[in-house]
Amino acid sequence: MLFWNSTHLWVFFLLFEMFFFLWGGGADPLYLNFVLNATYFPSEDYYDYIVVGGGTAGCPLAATLSQSYRVLVLERGGVPYGNQNLMNQEGFLTTLTEVDTFDSPAQSFTSEDGVLNARGRVLGGSSAINAGFYSRADPEFYESSGVNWDLSLVNQSYEWVERGVVFRPELKNWQSAVRDALLEAGIDPYHGFSLDHLVGTKIGGSTFDSSGKRHSSTDLLNYAKPANIKVALYASVERVLLASSSSNVLSRQSAIGVVYRDETGRYHHAMVKEKGEVLLCAGAIGSPQLLLLSGIGPRPYLSSWGIPVVYHHPYVGQFVYDNPRNGISILPPIPLEYSLIQVAGITEMGAYVEAASNVIPFTTPSRSAFIRPPSSPLLLTVATIMEKIVGPISTGSLRLASTDVRVNPIVRFNYFSNPIDLERCVNGTRKIGDILRSRSMDDFKFNEWFGGRNFRFVGPSLPVDQSNYEQMADFCRRTVSTIWHYHGGCVVGRVVDQNYHVIGIDALRVVDGSTFTISPGTNPQATVMMLGRYVGLRIIKERKRLK
Repeated sequence: MLFWNSTHLWVFFLLFEMFFFLWGGGADPLYLNFVLNATYFPSEDYYDYIVVGGGTAGCPLAATLSQSYRVLVLERGGVPYGNQNLMNQEGFLTTLTEVDTFDSPAQSFTSEDGVLNARGRVLGGSSAINAGFYSRADPEFYESSGVNWDLSLVNQSYEWVERGVVFRPELKNWQSAVRDALLEAGIDPYHGFSLDHLVGTKIGGSTFDSSGKRHSSTDLLNYAKPANIKVALYASVERVLLASSSSNVLSRQSAIGVVYRDETGRYHHAMVKEKGEVLLCAGAIGSPQLLLLSGIGPRPYLSSWGIPVVYHHPYVGQFVYDNPRNGISILPPIPLEYSLIQVAGITEMGAYVEAASNVIPFTTPSRSAFIRPPSSPLLLTVATIMEKIVGPISTGSLRLASTDVRVNPIVRFNYFSNPIDLERCVNGTRKIGDILRSRSMDDFKFNEWFGGRNFRFVGPSLPVDQSNYEQMADFCRRTVSTIWHYHGGCVVGRVVDQNYHVIGIDALRVVDGSTFTISPGTNPQATVMMLGRYVGLRIIKERKRLK
């Protein structure tokens, strides 16, 4: 695969930031010109493409299709613009902790494993609430995905995304120390700044610019053709409308539109024109949920809910995965900058190591993802080192909790049910131990009363005997949390084909992380945004070929 080298990218990002701030950086984003509350939409209208979910994949997909076709985006949340917690990196923790049932930009849920998690409920989806790290997929992702990728188009799609939302971060004291400690711990070579997935230590891209302002996938809507696109906010899609292509009972079902409800409770029908499609981009929780509510799923299960079965699809909601996160948090004796993930250590032992400062401390055994409300002064000086395992292999499932689409489904991820995942976690947490023993971490230790220097841990520390596999495995199980990289539920080869069509249903695709069987690289958002652009270009090419 041919990619720009780091020098080219560094020069490009500097020029882009200068352009952004000197020309229009403070103006309202262009996409606000075609974004409206769903209450202003007609009770019925027709479009070439209906994108359900204006999230990480949905925004680039819609922007791409709008260059040639009339597109409607249905987003269940509002816009991030104007919300300081969403637009600035300092609001990361507040966004994930200040949640409610139906309106907050982050919708929390707790899996049956007992781990607190969150999903995006805002234009931009999870790219509007995440830690902003940007890194392309690893080669194994393409090889094992079941998709016959056009790698030249993949590269073009990444570059299109990067022109709009990716910046080079500036490392300060904590992130610089972590970078050096990763190298001391043997995670080498050092690659400097790179957007590629490379074994060793690197600085990745960020969707936060040099002023700390977030650039989520909503910014990619600025590439859209305004005359061809509409975005409906607070539009809760309840089901996909399906119809048979003929009176023959054996004829295939086809998606003809969707039913959605606005915030006043009024129902709307959005319908597709001839040759049009419904494109589900509701994420790894929302897309399988919508298929089930639309009658596409396991026949006995749907019947138990009283949902009319349109197509028996036994694997909808199956093969659901989440990458477990484990780590430690320390209280350093020196002031730290506010930083989210900027540096990554990519090992050959099945684990990735990342770090942050002032956020995401661990408070197990309660398994909360956060230590206490963001008003706590303790958060001002907390630093975290965490590891995420590759894969994972352990698989879970999703099922309905209600026929109300606004209610989170029930999810079980079965963390570490496969012993290979547990072994990878042990390898990753041992590497954290190596990092803590590095000279680069000395400045973050306290002087003890009777001599020596030690860390002050916030929450559990690593076992003293890190050579003891059982103790390390117990630490992994006891401190497991999420890094919010869950995926699957509509995986390629079982629910969708390699062009993301729902198998057995015409004019319906799923284009998001629910189609993944493994998480792409260290952090998935780059690949999910690329996927939206990639599939949009492929659809346009298909339509031209069929004319």
